[in-house]
Amino acid sequence: MVTQRSYPNEAADPYCLRAGEAERLLAGHPWRRFAVLGDSIAEGAGEPAPGYADEPWCDRIAAALRVHQPGLEYRNLGTRNTPAAQVRASQLPGALALAPGLALVACGGYDILQPVYDPAAVSDEIRAIVSALADAGSRVVTVGLFDGSYSPAVPEPFRKPLQERLQGLSRNTRAVAEDVGALHVDLTWHPAGRDADLYSSDGRHGSMRGHAISAAEVIRALGAELAARGQPGQPSEEEPG
Repeated sequence: MVTQRSYPNEAADPYCLRAGEAERLLAGHPWRRFAVLGDSIAEGAGEPAPGYADEPWCDRIAAALRVHQPGLEYRNLGTRNTPAAQVRASQLPGALALAPGLALVACGGYDILQPVYDPAAVSDEIRAIVSALADAGSRVVTVGLFDGSYSPAVPEPFRKPLQERLQGLSRNTRAVAEDVGALHVDLTWHPAGRDADLYSSDGRHGSMRGHAISAAEVIRALGAELAARGQPGQPSEEEPG
């Protein structure tokens, strides 16, 4: 777990978790198995940021979950340079075999960087992944990616086309989540999205500040959902892991 005292910039960042916040929000959560599927965003690609823990976002989420479930089984299947269709073909079977109570899906980011991009086809792949996990009893989290068109490393002529693809992917993913009943965490219009230090020098991934904020938003969304249940940590009979 990240210790706030060791990372002063993270501790002072208004968008990052405060000391003890994750423990409070996730108190009594029911999940014993956590799976992550997707491309390099899911895998955790990124660069260090001064004053922030060098810990990818999904690892942070897993560490926060382990505070209340020390035996949590965490499997990150995310792999860089993987289109959504390949995520479904190569990662979904392994995720289903784990029978995770909680699953996070972050894909489509690789697809939008390709010369030929079919939004409807990518949306269909994401729907197939999310639906399969939900049908198997997982609580599924989907994510709208940060708007990387604001990265200083993105050449000016590519900013607008990239933004259109990113925002379209986010809207489509949110629509899938709403249809399937997944929990969607929208980072695309996050107020920190225009900050240059949110992004890595490659113009494709986040810095560890971006990872810290991403983890915080997912944990806060999970915490809000647990609180809405009235009795956090009391799983239904059907809920695995």
